[in-house]
Amino acid sequence: MDLVDGLKAFVATAQSGSFTEAAERLGVSNRITSKYVAQLEERVGARLLQRTTRKVGLTPLGKICWPAPRHY
Repeated sequence: MDLVDGLKAFVATAQSGSFTEAAERLGVSNRITSKYVAQLEERVGARLLQRTTRKVGLTPLGKICWPAPRHY
């Protein structure tokens, strides 16, 4: 995984609240999306997403790392 793949997976998952929806947006499998996010979290050294059986949300650190929407 390169850093860009991990960041794309993180952003898509955070936006959708679902690894499945994020995978569909990115055109990869659910397993790959989850793996990329896990590798990014390992690289950062902390959890960015809070996972439950029904949804995915941002942890406090994930909220800090979340790119702020920009309108140009």
